[in-house]
Amino acid sequence: MNYYNEIKNEIIDIETYKRVKDYSKNKRVKDYSKNKREIEGYYKIGKLLVDAQGGEERAKYGDGVIKEYSQKLTNELGKGFTVTSLKRMRKFYLIIKKGATVSHQLTWSHYQEILPLININEINYYIKITEEQRLCIRELRNKIKNNEYERLDENTKQKLIIKEEPQIGDYIKKPILIKLNKQMNIVSEKALKNAILENIEDFMKELGEGYSFIKTEYKISNYGTNNYIDILLFNYIYNCFAVIELKVTELKKEHIGQIQTYMNYIDNNIKQISQNRTIGIIISKKDNKFVMNYCNNEYIYQSIYQTN
Repeated sequence: MNYYNEIKNEIIDIETYKRVKDYSKNKRVKDYSKNKREIEGYYKIGKLLVDAQGGEERAKYGDGVIKEYSQKLTNELGKGFTVTSLKRMRKFYLIIKKGATVSHQLTWSHYQEILPLININEINYYIKITEEQRLCIRELRNKIKNNEYERLDENTKQKLIIKEEPQIGDYIKKPILIKLNKQMNIVSEKALKNAILENIEDFMKELGEGYSFIKTEYKISNYGTNNYIDILLFNYIYNCFAVIELKVTELKKEHIGQIQTYMNYIDNNIKQISQNRTIGIIISKKDNKFVMNYCNNEYIYQSIYQTN
């Protein structure tokens, strides 16, 4: 087989298909079709490159074939066929062969952000959330840069591997990243809360998807006593309120009782019959596995925070 000619013809077919689809009036269908053809084509080119190098094992060593093909493609077809771009197609084929998901919802630009990763489970996580959350390139890049997968609980990672549906608390990152302005210093719960409120959308994404902000310092009154919930959120995916309590110390057993009281108040006075039970999330400077291991309320979750 003449691998070079096969690769060149595949590239020409991809570009021809994309030009034809450019005449389509339905932009969404047009973009999906072009993207699907591009993804399938680059997978095929990646396979041809591996075969041309003598198989997967030999493809690990030396890139003489890729350098040769890059030069010839550039001379015959023009720019866009660098050694780097051909290596990416080869890597794309190899990760799919090892179990990565092919998704036509992702563009080739999305996959280029994911290709440097090694762990197939991590790769599939970013493919999954890019599909579900319809992430743009910048959003996906930020998640990878912030090591979002690595900050998931080990139980959550295992659920993703066996394709068990994670629960609301499974996507809470550990640690949660809090962005600070240069002038800020976290010395109190108020300072921590102010830092969170300045970047509330980023903070909610650290907890998972589907959160909406309701109020800070949410007042609850009972028998003449006023208490204030640090942050009250609502999750529209899981249809429940979320009580957020902030601590600049290690998690203590009394914090569990405090947040449970607030959760019960919301359930008894605010929650509608059609809504699910309120969850509580305690974010502290340090965790306390002993306290959490003996917390018998399955709706209470805990994480620590880390500032940038």
